[in-house]
Formats: sequence, C-alpha cells, structure tokens
Amino acid sequence: MLALSIVFLMHNESFGEKNTFFDSVKFIQYLDENTALEEVRNGNLDLYYYRISSDRLENIQNREGLQVFDSTGGSYSILVNPAESEEFNPFSIKEIRFALNYLVDRKLIVNELMGGYGSPIISYYGPSDPEYLTVIEKLEEFNFKYNPSLAEQIISKKLLDTGAVKKDGKWKIKEKPIEITIFIRSDDPVRKSIGEILAAELQNIGFTVKKDFGDLNKAFVIVYGSNPSDLKWSLYTEGWNRSAFARYDSVGLGQMYSPWFSNMPGFNDPSYWNYKNEKIDGLTQKIYTGDFDSQEQRTKLIRDSVVEGVNESVRVFLASKIDQYVTNEKISGVVNDFGAGVPSRFTPINARGDSNELVIGVKQIYQGAWNPIMGLTDSYSRQIWGIISDPGAFKHPFTGETFPVRATWHVESAGPNEKLVIPKESILWNPFLQKWDRVPADTMATSKVTFDFKFSNWHNGESMDINDILHSLYFIIEWGTKTDENDKTFDTEFTPRASQNIQSIKGIKIVDEDTIEVYVNYWHFDKGEIADWAIVWNTIPWEITAAMEQAVLDGKMSFSRSGATSKNISWLSLIIPNDAKMIKEYLQDFKESNFIPMSLINDNETAEYHNQRYQSSINWIYTKNHAVISNGPFYLESYAPESRTITVKSFDDESYPFKIGKWSEFENTEFPNIKKIDIKNIVQKGEQFEIKIQTENTDSILFFLTNAEGKMILSKNIKTNNENSGIVIDAKDSEKLGLGANNIKIFAISNSVLKPDLFESSFLVTKNTQELPASEYETVKFVENDLHLEFLIIPIIIIIVIGIYLKKRSSRP
Repeated sequence: MLALSIVFLMHNESFGEKNTFFDSVKFIQYLDENTALEEVRNGNLDLYYYRISSDRLENIQNREGLQVFDSTGGSYSILVNPAESEEFNPFSIKEIRFALNYLVDRKLIVNELMGGYGSPIISYYGPSDPEYLTVIEKLEEFNFKYNPSLAEQIISKKLLDTGAVKKDGKWKIKEKPIEITIFIRSDDPVRKSIGEILAAELQNIGFTVKKDFGDLNKAFVIVYGSNPSDLKWSLYTEGWNRSAFARYDSVGLGQMYSPWFSNMPGFNDPSYWNYKNEKIDGLTQKIYTGDFDSQEQRTKLIRDSVVEGVNESVRVFLASKIDQYVTNEKISGVVNDFGAGVPSRFTPINARGDSNELVIGVKQIYQGAWNPIMGLTDSYSRQIWGIISDPGAFKHPFTGETFPVRATWHVESAGPNEKLVIPKESILWNPFLQKWDRVPADTMATSKVTFDFKFSNWHNGESMDINDILHSLYFIIEWGTKTDENDKTFDTEFTPRASQNIQSIKGIKIVDEDTIEVYVNYWHFDKGEIADWAIVWNTIPWEITAAMEQAVLDGKMSFSRSGATSKNISWLSLIIPNDAKMIKEYLQDFKESNFIPMSLINDNETAEYHNQRYQSSINWIYTKNHAVISNGPFYLESYAPESRTITVKSFDDESYPFKIGKWSEFENTEFPNIKKIDIKNIVQKGEQFEIKIQTENTDSILFFLTNAEGKMILSKNIKTNNENSGIVIDAKDSEKLGLGANNIKIFAISNSVLKPDLFESSFLVTKNTQELPASEYETVKFVENDLHLEFLIIPIIIIIVIGIYLKKRSSRP
C-alpha cells in the first residue's frame, strides 16, 4: 500500500538466462471483436484482450482453432450526477437516484444483452467476490426487482414536492422541461444498449432525454473532467475491470462509494462542486486503514458501507460479467486470474508458443496517460504496465492472498490493542521541515514489518538500491501532506488517497543495503495484509520520479487527469515523446547543476553516482523516445501510434531474480463444483424437508433461504465430505416459509480456491401438497479452463448456475 506504484523501462545489454518464454510481445489495436476473433483463429493473433460476444462462440464449429476462457472480475454500473446546480437536477434528490434501482431491468441486461454470461448485482460486490458472502444478507434485504411503476411513483412524488408539474406527459419545472443527459459508451455494445434502454425508461416517465455518445477519451473530458454542477452529463454507463484478485478487499468500497478516494463526482477538485458523504468516508477509511479490532468488526464496517452506498445510489451497479476470452489453440501457459482474467500480468510472462513473439490484440492501444502516480487508470494501459514492472507484493490469482514478489517479510504485531516501541535510530520524512528526522523518543507503533528486497537492474542498466525505496516513501509523505494553502506538492486526486496511508506510518529503520524495518499503526488478522499495507517499494528509478515532480511543480504538467483539466495543462504521460523529452531536459538540468534530491540520505554516494543515474536515463529516453523505465520481466521497446502498436521485449538481464517458468504453478487449479442437487418442486409449509447435494473439490456448503416476501429466514454453513451432503430444513424453519415461490442460494466453497460454485433456485410452498417426486438437477456444462458456466436441466424452473471470483483497484475499460 505504501509502495509508490511507478513503472518505467530501459534496456541493458548485459543479457543472461532467459526470463520469459517469448522474446517479445506485440500489442496491436483491433477495435472490431469479430475481426480479432478471426485473426486469433487464423493464427495472426495469439490472444485477444477483450471479451468476445457469447453468440459468436455458441457451438463447437465457432470454436475451431480456439481456446475459450471464461473470466470474471468486471462489472457494469451507472454513475449518477448528484450535483446541485442553477439548473434543476432531479438526481440531486437521493430518493430519485434510489428509484433507478427499480427502473433498470438487471435480469434483462444479463440474459439478453450479455447472453446469460453474468449475474445481476446491486452493489460493488457480486457473486464472484470473496466479500459477497459477507454482505449477501444485507443485499437480500433490498429485494430490488424491475418495477418501473414503483420507480415512477417514487420519482413523481419527489418531483411534485419540488414544485415540478407534468404536462402532456412531460415533466417541467418553472415552465422548462426537466432535461437529462445520458453519456453512453458507444464503443461497447452492451453499455450502448444499457444506455438506450435507460433513456427509453426515463422518457416514458416524462423526462426530456438527451443522449451523448462517446468512448473513454471523451468520457475523461465530459464526465470525469467537468464540473458536475455544469450538468454536462446526468448519467454515465460505466464499465469496470480489475487487475488483481484480493481475499480481503480494502480499496473497492472507498473507490466506488466514497468521496475521499477522488472517484466520485467532483473528484476532489476544489474548483468543482463535490459530492460529500462523511458517513461513508468514515466507514471506508476505517476499512482501508485497518481501523478495526476484529474480523467481526471489519465485517460490520463492510456491511454498513455497502448499505450506505446502495442507499445513496450515486453509483448504481447493474451486473457482474463473465467475459469470454479467446486464444489460439497453439498457445499454452495462460493464467486466468480470478480478478484480471486472461489479461493477467502472469499470462504474457508464462505463455508459450511456437514463435519468438507473442502477438496480442487489444481493443484500445492508448486511452489515458502513462504515469504511475495518477495515470494508468484504464485497463488497457494497466495490462501492459503489469508485465514491464514488478510489484513488491501481489495477490495470488486464485486465493487472493498477499504473497511476496520482490520482497520477503517478517511481521511482528502487538495489535490490535497493544503497541511496540520504535528504535531511536528510526527516521521519517518531515514535510514541514523538508528533511528526514529521527522519530521522537518512545514513539510507538502497532506493527513492525522487516522487508528484505530482491533488487535487480533497472531496464536502463542501473542497479536498484535503497535510495529508490527512500524516494518512494518521501514522495507519498510529501505529496500526501498539505502543509498549507500554498503547498505546491498537492494533487486533487493523489493527495486525499495518500493522506490515508501516511497517517499510519510511524518510522522506518535501514538495516542494511537491501533490508528495512517499517513501523506502522496498522493491524489485520491476516499478517499478509499487514505486510501489503506496510511495504515500501518503487517501480521507477528515483531520478525519473524527481524529474516528473519538478515538471509538475513548475506547472508544465499534472499527475492527474482532473488537475490537467482544471489547469489546462498536459496529463503527464511518460510514453508520449513530447513528455519524455521534457523529462529528459530536467534530467540534463539535474546533471549539469549536480542536483541531489533531499529525499536521498545515503552519504556514501558520490557525485559520480548521481550523474551516472541521470545519464543512463537520459540515454534511455534519447534511444527509445519514451521515459518508461522499470524493473519487470519485459521492457517497453516502442510505441507506434501510426500503426497502433506497442512492443515490449524480454529483459534477459542476469540480475533479474525470476527465471523462465517461475509462475507456471498458476496455470491450472481445481474449482469447487456442485454436481447434482435433489430438491422438491413443491413443499408443504411447516413440514421438514431435505435438499441433497453432490459436490467435488468442496470443503463446505453455505446456503441462504428467503421466503416469498424476500426476507432471509435461514442461513447456515455446513462442512461437507466432498461427495454427498444434505441441507435439512426442519419444521420450525419450514413454518416461516411464505406461501408461493421461495428462494434458496447454495454456495460450494473451497478453502484453497476462493471461487464458490453457486446454485440458485425457487420452489413452491403450499398448505397442502400432492406428493411430487424430487427433481434432480443434473449439470450439463461446457468447461473452459478455470471458470465454468453451468446450465441446469430442470422440469419446471430454469436456473442458471455460475461459477465464481476479485483487485486491488478497478480500472475503466
């Protein structure tokens, strides 16, 4: 968490043992998925990093020459503009926003627009998320169903309360039509259809609806880059992808619901109207910073946050996705991460084929700035970033647990209620005095983490060292602290997020040239999460960060999109030649003036050391025409806008710690599976009955039973022998069932793979029942690697069973 997430590259001619199976990876833009599908089938593309419509892959003939992978992790939502304005904005009224939950037909979106490849959701967490089981009872209480009449009733009442009138079927206020502008993503067929359907529903209610179509670049300007009170948009059809799968999500609720994360309307730009919600800020900040004393307390924080987020309905979630990705049949070694899917960082590193170059088609080649501070916000750039930079720690693709990558650790914690004494030689950056200070005597911390780093050469040939680590910590403290109103080291998006991290940092102690101790006021019941929070790491040389920082301080560029928009300057992008040239000029100035950043404290370094670092990065930018220098298994060779391609090459440097095949263990895994369910179609109220279940690769079964009114009446976790299990509903609980259709959800859970298998069905409850045979729900499945979609053959009720998934931070496709 404390790591400065930065990515940049440079080439070194000192090659050693191969670190990847392919010598290079070429990313080529293919806007049309149908063309890309044929190119993969013909072998001109090895993979396509965008979903293929399910109707193109329905039968065996359509899959000839292909491998098809089902991946989870993405979702669709509606971002709602709640701003108060001189013009009347109906969505500034909470109840009208909430009514949208009844106006959207989530089942239609999943079954018709998505071809059944997904699941209706009402919150950020869907069935594929580990946290879903934490919040499912609260979600069931909302009992949202498509009900446009109810939506119109709620909306009409609130509009009448504000003085609006309905004339000739159109709502007006002060004789002016109430106009709504929906920004619709035209580059995504599903989101385009969602926008059109929503527009029709709102028109039926009586709003005057304007439709504005565009892609992510236009959305960055109209939606994310404008003052919400200008009402350039009212609703926006959002889509989300994740780059990693996390067992314990600390970020998602803050990102999707909370103003402090700079991802809600206004985006914390002080010159804009900003959405405010202190309640959800407080809840999600406690989750993010580990401000809880037990797992139970954390669970309550998550549940309360989800309820508040749904009630506010500034971001209305619609459906989680099951995306189908295709690869050529000759490609092996694909890692289908539960969060990122096939485009995980491990796939290009671990993939194998017949040629020396892996060719990947992408939907977009450039959609937003490449800088690791507040750039790389789109999934397209993050997919490439992930293979040219190495993190200090990462999330296991199937368990979501934190594991070491470029740092090993030892965690000691006195938490949640006790403290450790910090050694007197520990230091911390002081943004007020602009220097490293010794921590005050008797300073205490909750946890201590000792990190032993696996340094290597940067892509420009220079060695990583402790200065790169220190500069990362300096940056997050300096830019995470607003010392006064004139503080220039402030970014409207980065600073609010960083400020949450630095509150817990109490000090660090340098042990040796590649080992530090980090002291934080942070506790978690999982020690891996403590290490993930405390880790200090860098994925870009300190001199590149220093040059970027100076360019921003001089007002020539901005780290963030909103800062660039409000100041009418460039959004800093290290892959763009003009921006790289400016970084090179600053490096040349640093070298000529013998500049040494205050963040560096190693007195043993000479002027030659600093000048060599500057010169190596200057040479890299001059040769490559970009300033992307990092430490991963591939380095960025070129970006060619004219041919819409990005090429990365294998960094076969002997200093790189991970050799070929390191991540092959992630290729295959066994998933929990519900093989067969025996359940009665009709049961008698007050009569005991049993549901028999056959599973495999399953440690326990969790079920939720709701009555005809949608009220949860029973939930239980049952250990299983991994073959035959049973759920007994006794007479007392059966008496609580409502007459008519009742519902049951059954999850098959594995302790080693956090993707439950889900079965959901309805059954009828009567006072008196004829004796009918139990139905046997046999699964007829098509299995594609690690996620399977199951269709159940049933005599009365059609049921869809979806196998399950999670990130750290979601990105916009």
